[in-house]
Amino acid sequence: MASTSPCAAPSPSLRCPLALSHPFASPPPPPPAFRLAAPKLLPGRLAVSSPGIPAVASALESLVLDLEDEEEDEDEETESGLFQGEAWAAADERDAVRSPELVVPELGELPEQWRRSRIAWLCKELPAYKHSTFTRILNAQRKWINQDDATYVAVHCLRIRNNDAAFRVYSWMVRQHWFRFNFALATRVADCLGRDGKVEKCQEVFEAIVKQGRVPAESTFHILIVAYLSVPKGRCLEEACTIYNQMIQMGGYKPRLSLHNSLFRALVSKTGGTAKYNLRQAEFVYHNLVTTNLDVHKDVYAGLIWLHSYQDIIDRERIIALRKEMKQAGFDEGIDVLVSVMRAFSKEGNVEETEATWRDILQSGSDLPAQAYVCRMEVYAQAGEPMKSLDMFKEMKEKNIPPNVASYHKIVEIMTKAWEVDIAEELMNEFIESNMKHLMPAFLDLMYMYMDLDMHEKLELTFSKCIARCRPNRILYTIYLESLVKVGNIEKAEEVFGEMHSNGMIGTNTKSCNIMLRGYLSAEDYQKAEKVYDMMNKKKYDVHADSLEKLQAGLLLGKKVIKPKAVNMKLDQEQREILIGLLLGGTRMESYAQRGVHIVHFQFQEDSNAHSVLRVHIHERFFEWLPSASRSFDDGSKIPYQFSTIPHQHFSFFADQFFLKGQHVLPKLIHRWLSPRVLAYWFMFGGSRLPSGDIVLKLSGGNSEGVERIVNSLQAQSLTSKVKRKGRFFWIGFQGSNAESFWRIIEPHVLNSFASSTMQEGSSIGFSGAQDTDTNFDDDVHNKYHTESDE
Repeated sequence: MASTSPCAAPSPSLRCPLALSHPFASPPPPPPAFRLAAPKLLPGRLAVSSPGIPAVASALESLVLDLEDEEEDEDEETESGLFQGEAWAAADERDAVRSPELVVPELGELPEQWRRSRIAWLCKELPAYKHSTFTRILNAQRKWINQDDATYVAVHCLRIRNNDAAFRVYSWMVRQHWFRFNFALATRVADCLGRDGKVEKCQEVFEAIVKQGRVPAESTFHILIVAYLSVPKGRCLEEACTIYNQMIQMGGYKPRLSLHNSLFRALVSKTGGTAKYNLRQAEFVYHNLVTTNLDVHKDVYAGLIWLHSYQDIIDRERIIALRKEMKQAGFDEGIDVLVSVMRAFSKEGNVEETEATWRDILQSGSDLPAQAYVCRMEVYAQAGEPMKSLDMFKEMKEKNIPPNVASYHKIVEIMTKAWEVDIAEELMNEFIESNMKHLMPAFLDLMYMYMDLDMHEKLELTFSKCIARCRPNRILYTIYLESLVKVGNIEKAEEVFGEMHSNGMIGTNTKSCNIMLRGYLSAEDYQKAEKVYDMMNKKKYDVHADSLEKLQAGLLLGKKVIKPKAVNMKLDQEQREILIGLLLGGTRMESYAQRGVHIVHFQFQEDSNAHSVLRVHIHERFFEWLPSASRSFDDGSKIPYQFSTIPHQHFSFFADQFFLKGQHVLPKLIHRWLSPRVLAYWFMFGGSRLPSGDIVLKLSGGNSEGVERIVNSLQAQSLTSKVKRKGRFFWIGFQGSNAESFWRIIEPHVLNSFASSTMQEGSSIGFSGAQDTDTNFDDDVHNKYHTESDE
């Protein structure tokens, strides 16, 4: 059941049965008002003649006889990025490459008058309908319509810029027995969809072209890349890079300079800690610029050096080579480049090079950046001179350069590692009084220092201050837990450990479980220690060898021997309910090489605070189902936003229920599975709470029957909901008192502080940026949908 990412997943239309009578359910031709003649036409021009035809048909003619190159009139869209407004990256690249010419038979060339009339009627009527009625009308034409007729209708829809209608016609065509693949038509449909920002549908046609053994046209590659780059907040950057690489490696095309620059700009548009993982792709873009003899912009050199400066291991030779190439190209090193160089040298502890670069910044006469002082603090700390780092911090304030969050983080980290308690506490108080955010890293550094110095009372006080000002996390609680175990306060440690285990936003991991196991062993409470050991064994946590020996020795006194227990991999009730909720919101599964074995793919949005919290929680709850590479993260912030389970047969039941031929469907018994926990995780993954207080849930896949079962099940719980369809998703909304009732039902299972995150992010949670996200349920609301199959 192979699936693609949310930004690239195929989006087949969901169709609803609606009993309509239309004139082509039987062979007789349409009324005379739609008869069209066939005058002499210009070559290659779609046209409909209209002598003696009423105004309705004349309007149709005027639409069909639109300009040949409609692309020139497309509305322009502006991209955003790090170097917005610069001439080196085009604002709109969708129309930079022309699509291949598409030759369509002229309507007047058809010998039968009745065929011309019917095609004209379809061109007039179809664009006004959506979903089921659209498909029903096309199905009624199967006795007479052929590929040329359907192609004419699809192209007409493209010419009047109703690209969704054209896509539905094309999707219907490919399922007919007479369909022959038309490369030019597929290319034109894909290009128009891409220009319109319909990335999922464009990707679907793109993949269909590849499956036919054809290489998509350069225009299709180009337009699809730009469409992905235009998705808000860079949510589809990975997909854009994939298509870019295929364009060069599979297609053998040479992208335009502006496309190279647009992709590069997107790669460096995030913060350094996140963007550093884009270095390899950025180097590939630079390589293509150089090998195709295109001009390399100054900001490309600056961006590459900036990315290299954030790497954990600095490639000194590469940075020197880039600086040399930049100078050979005639570009001067700006402040941003010099600061990047300082950052790289400071990580290596190279005081001489860092100070030399600092002098270059002074000679430039520009304003001194706070980040440059942070680099100087770092390099002196690396050189073992922490007090000189403090002097750098004081010098920055003396020169009226206000310290930022990064500078406070760095100086507090340096002072705590140097065990300068009084100075560190003074700086921390100053940081708190500044009313800046992101205090957590400094609090953690302070607590680590207290732990090393056995100042456990101050550690506990700092813990209390931190949870009063910051959102608690697992690292904070683990430090406090270890402190309690060290002082022998096992009762309090047990309370904290229980809170960690029950609080989904915190959770336990290998380290916290080993600490609690060590605490029970030190208190000689072997019964509780054995329970922790069993839990660790179930979750596949590594147990420290010395703790295992002590536990074995303690149980021997009670004539009990620990034997390694075979772990029976089985989803518990909570995991099953969590999985159902995530699948309703759009989580993907796919079959593995072995039949009957499936993998769950967890994917969360990087720009969503709520998804960031949920990601850590899901990683902890499904820890034993993850491969070893995904179980090596002790720090929750390092857990990737995409990870997958091991292939296992226990997932096959859910795959069979929620997927059919790789596409999301709704199980027939879904109405029986909507427990409060299922609804809570559905909300957290694929829902949001609007500023008005209303709640919306995104339902991935399904048809009218499944949606109706869900709505009726909610109604049985006194929850009246409204349903609206947007693209390939259904949205279920709760308004007013129903939203309050829904929240009361799910609140016990919603992660702490999750409500505020979803409220702030509004409707941005749980859907692709490429989708139409209008969730106003006051207009065009339907409580019941009827669907029908295409057949």
